[in-house]
Amino acid sequence: MPACVTPFDSQGEIDYVSLARLMAYFRACGCSGVVVAGTNGEGPSLSAVEKRDLVKRAIPLAEGLDVILGISTPSLYEAIWLSEQAGKVGASGILVMAPGYFRNATEKGIIEWFQAIASASPVPVIAYNFPKFTGFTFSLEVVSALTMHPNIVGFKDSSGEPSNLKMFRAAAPEASLLVGDETLLLDALVAGWQGTISGAANLIPQWLFRIVDRFGEESENTSAAFEVILPVITAIRKGPQPAVNKGVLYEWGLITQPDVRLPLENVPFQEVQECIEMRLGLRSENLGIPKRNYLV
Repeated sequence: MPACVTPFDSQGEIDYVSLARLMAYFRACGCSGVVVAGTNGEGPSLSAVEKRDLVKRAIPLAEGLDVILGISTPSLYEAIWLSEQAGKVGASGILVMAPGYFRNATEKGIIEWFQAIASASPVPVIAYNFPKFTGFTFSLEVVSALTMHPNIVGFKDSSGEPSNLKMFRAAAPEASLLVGDETLLLDALVAGWQGTISGAANLIPQWLFRIVDRFGEESENTSAAFEVILPVITAIRKGPQPAVNKGVLYEWGLITQPDVRLPLENVPFQEVQECIEMRLGLRSENLGIPKRNYLV
């Protein structure tokens, strides 16, 4: 599942024409779903109303892809309201990040915060571990407690900790597990994880789909394919996301502006674009994407 960037127009508003192109690209590349307003979607920079409107507009554009709404707010009541809005428009679930502002919160308080959202949400919940941004780390005890709630159906782990692969699987044997650090994707699949919610999938979804789809059937070929894309994943992750992703998508003609919202800033992206072209041969000409000058 791509952690979809949120495209903006020249006035800084959400650009739904560009969003439609992104959805078509993801669908054509074999993705099973998409997350909107997540980390790569600049969710913390979007207002609650923008997130509501974004998930509402994304679902018909996705044309069959599961659409999951990212929720990253320390406000319990805002998170519950967003879950209700997601349910009203037919979202498949919500991806909920720990409430990062409250660095003095206890594990018990964080667990109960997630449980309160899950109990109120009309759609399934994926709990999101991203300690770099939240300051809170999912321990074995946290994962074990959260997986007991019937509406918490999965976890995304963006810690980058290889040891978490076995820990999450052991603590949540029935849950869907999705890795956020794509460099660990192959190891995650070996450990029994289902796939990835991926920032890099904004750019190389067809390659990541191939790894997940063929794992277990063509293990040798899958490992070889992963070795091919690993330097590309590393290059994408080296630059700040989503700015790098947006720059390349703009050059490819998929979005009309490369801009991120303040306090983020645009950054050079040509090195990543060249890496993708050199190693994978992906460029706008062979992706069937029209030249940017012809976009309306």
